[in-house]
Amino acid sequence: MPKFAAIDIGSNAARLLVGEIIKEKEHEFVKKISYTRIPLRLGEEVFDKGRISDKKLADFVKTMKAFQLIAEIFEVQALRACATSAMRDTENKVEILERVKAETGIEIEIISGDEEAKLIFEAFSLLNISDKSQYLVIDVGGGSTEITVFENGIKINARSFDVGTVRMLKDKVNQENWDEIGEWIALNVSAKPHIIYGTGGNINKIHKLFGLRENEAVKNSDMNLLLDELLPLNMEERMSLHKLKSDRADVIVPALEIYTFCLNKLNASKILVPKMGLSDGMIYDMYLKSF
Repeated sequence: MPKFAAIDIGSNAARLLVGEIIKEKEHEFVKKISYTRIPLRLGEEVFDKGRISDKKLADFVKTMKAFQLIAEIFEVQALRACATSAMRDTENKVEILERVKAETGIEIEIISGDEEAKLIFEAFSLLNISDKSQYLVIDVGGGSTEITVFENGIKINARSFDVGTVRMLKDKVNQENWDEIGEWIALNVSAKPHIIYGTGGNINKIHKLFGLRENEAVKNSDMNLLLDELLPLNMEERMSLHKLKSDRADVIVPALEIYTFCLNKLNASKILVPKMGLSDGMIYDMYLKSF
């Protein structure tokens, strides 16, 4: 089977997923062959100073070179690199794109929030969700949160908000941003019950912290309790208590705040975590376009 490489350049981390599409009894899924995550934290500088520094850019280029070499080792048929919120906002994006292309040959696409949500939806098409289902996907990243609403198997609404974990750590999210999410949900999500899905590294980690099985949902009440537990702790205490890495111990708190806020506005008691996201959608999109 052909292999594909997806590079997801987020505000908190850059990730490389090498995978292939496997078919079993009319069901397709992304088989993850290799996954590499580098906590670049592009958003730390972009949301604070508006641009990526020379030092951070050097680290960025090294990361792309490493990803390129890993992709070559697995002899992938195609590679796609997509950048999201931090790269959308940085003042020196042209310089960065040109340098990465010159030194690695990788062409980075800076995708919109709508395109990000579209690619995540492509991954969700692999879940075989009933066409009659009403569901909603909340994807929380370092720089933005994407909410997509589906009814009867059709996407009816989607929106990207400048509310993300790294952006919150830099105090770049205000009450107007929160009100915007709440008002949009009130206007664009019908009163019909919706299944809520969560994507992103933080909700995956939250799901794991609770020791839940694959198809078990995370309860909103449990997330609120975890948030209350973590808020007063410093980084070292969080890392020790839940064996968190440093680059997860800080962002997990704003992530909990975003997910619980959205669930409260949706009057939802739980959220399902399918452990898939942008990179899975990129893999599936490349697979579909390979025919």
